[in-house]
Amino acid sequence: MNERRSAEVHALVEALADDVGNSNHRYVVELLNAAVGLVSDHPSRLDLKIASAALTEMRQAFATFAPYHDHKKVTIFGSARTQPDDTAYKAAHDVASGMAERGWMVVTGAGPGIMAAANHGAGRDMSFGVNIRLPFEQEVNALLHGDEKLVEMKYFFTRKLMLMKESAGFIALPGGFGTQDETFELLTLQQTGKGEPAPVVLLDVPGGSYWESWVEFITTELEGGGMINPIDHGLYSLTDDVDQACEEVVSFWRNYHSVRYVGERLVVRMNRPLPDEALEEINDRFGYLVDSGQITPSKALRPEVVDDDVVDLPRIAFDYGRSHYGKLRGLIEVVNRY
Repeated sequence: MNERRSAEVHALVEALADDVGNSNHRYVVELLNAAVGLVSDHPSRLDLKIASAALTEMRQAFATFAPYHDHKKVTIFGSARTQPDDTAYKAAHDVASGMAERGWMVVTGAGPGIMAAANHGAGRDMSFGVNIRLPFEQEVNALLHGDEKLVEMKYFFTRKLMLMKESAGFIALPGGFGTQDETFELLTLQQTGKGEPAPVVLLDVPGGSYWESWVEFITTELEGGGMINPIDHGLYSLTDDVDQACEEVVSFWRNYHSVRYVGERLVVRMNRPLPDEALEEINDRFGYLVDSGQITPSKALRPEVVDDDVVDLPRIAFDYGRSHYGKLRGLIEVVNRY
């Protein structure tokens, strides 16, 4: 595209962004420019089909979840092949019921097995489903048929995005390749700092060996081979108790609210301010996370103010070297304890 044509297209994009009227003008322009650029690259029909379908699916999913933005949600993973007489089916039903009783909405992959159990446990009003269209096995469970909180998707990557983006907690029960894929992706996002800190609970049945065997593999092969750090085990918790699984998720948000990176500073926002003794403990135990200075109380930083990003909440901030993400879980536990 020559300079003159490029300038004309840029002007058209700016005008279209203005007409749309979205307050996030910068990102609207970036999205439109990306679409124009993609088409200008003369991609294949398949590439265009993938990009178009993915964007369409995300739009549908964003719109479905938008009215429930302020509701806490937990995503429950597990096998589509688990039968109603299986102990794991009951565990999924009961843990979803427990989360719904605590005011949390439950998100599943909308299929049979563990997913159906969790949706039934939570009830239709408290359930979301993000279904994947497959040539076999996966059909929407009966509870979610026709529900406005059901999303149907063609691609696993867009489906996983929505299963993870919308939730503030995750519970994984025994499952096959899909469950393993979802669990490993969750932990990878947590380990690398690409996902915001969140509780990840591995829920087994009493006397079950599924997750214990998984942890043994992780410890022996991954940690033993130097592929993960011992601290990475702190990114998840393991239990066979339904009530404990619920409390692991809920207690993570007892005082902790969110984090935000502002340049090289990590800002930890809380619902209530920390007493002096908590700050002393945090600096004693987690001072090595700080590149320079200390972990101190902070007012909302300028980018937070500009974005009106929970500016009234108390917060602590420090220069963070963006490493040891597993240790952030320990810092959040101290924040919640106080």
